[in-house]
Amino acid sequence: MMSDVKTVPTVVLVDDHRMFRTGVRTELGDRVRILGEAEDVDSAVAVIVQNQPDVVLLDVHLPGGNGPEVIKRVGESAPDTRFLALSVSDAAEDVIATIRAGARGYVTKSISGPELADAVRQVAAGDAVFSPRLAGFVLDAFAGSVEVAEIDEELDRLTPRERDVMRLIARGYTYREAASELFLSIKTIETHVSSVLRKLQLSNRNELARWASDRRLT
Repeated sequence: MMSDVKTVPTVVLVDDHRMFRTGVRTELGDRVRILGEAEDVDSAVAVIVQNQPDVVLLDVHLPGGNGPEVIKRVGESAPDTRFLALSVSDAAEDVIATIRAGARGYVTKSISGPELADAVRQVAAGDAVFSPRLAGFVLDAFAGSVEVAEIDEELDRLTPRERDVMRLIARGYTYREAASELFLSIKTIETHVSSVLRKLQLSNRNELARWASDRRLT
């Protein structure tokens, strides 16, 4: 049974960064009731099925798979649960894949605590919620004006975390800013950037920015 969404919706929080989960708990406060947390695909499926929350706040990139995989694996085991993606990624392919898997909304991690709580309430009530610039991706995709099934072979070489780092660096984030955004160390960001440049056969951040812009990834 779904809780009274006019009061306090129940939530499971899925993200692989403990510090981020703690921050979300703090930001949401008593606006929601968090029933459990998970940091990877397998634990997410188990916690969701066990707790049957109104809403799952779901990161798109997780150890052991991704957000859409969680949604598909839960399937009919939690029939009243709805999924709201909460991700640093605002790339069209991530947004559309997550919505096609069955999520009711998609918001980015720049959202404020009150805005996120309101988004949770709306999704629990059956509405669809998107960060403003993301709604266009979904409308275009389901209207057939963009092709999202096509796999970008170069992008597919990157791990989910490398994609996150790549998008931030391509947008002009410093290593320190990207580290703060992703809850990683600066050294880890440097390592990921080096790997991205090597895999994509690019020489520097300017080339990476152009590469990402050409693919509408920024």
